[in-house]
Amino acid sequence: MTKVRQALGAWGERLAAAHLVAVGMVVLDRNWHGAGGEIDIIARDGDAVVFCEVKTRRGTGYGTPAEAIGWAKVRKLRHLATQWLAISGIRPSEVRFDVVSVRAQRDTEPVVDHIRGAF
Repeated sequence: MTKVRQALGAWGERLAAAHLVAVGMVVLDRNWHGAGGEIDIIARDGDAVVFCEVKTRRGTGYGTPAEAIGWAKVRKLRHLATQWLAISGIRPSEVRFDVVSVRAQRDTEPVVDHIRGAF
């Protein structure tokens, strides 16, 4: 991955975390690494623990950011979530998987879309 793409992704994750906090969620962990991958943001929304995948794009030429999440990624995130819950000791009443997509705009503010319960 190029430094430009890494910087774009990190920027998107910062915007996504700020958005989640702005809507009342509490960020518990960011960029958590488990066996086989990473979870971008783990947050609490009331009694639920929310595992968030963040996708950032500069345009929609290859589809929306959320469309970039395939079934292999979903399986990986579910597996990682199980690892995180086991290690954390947290036993939430609900577990949810959200997607936060960030689209950079040339001359305007970025567009942040939060899809709750995406998968």
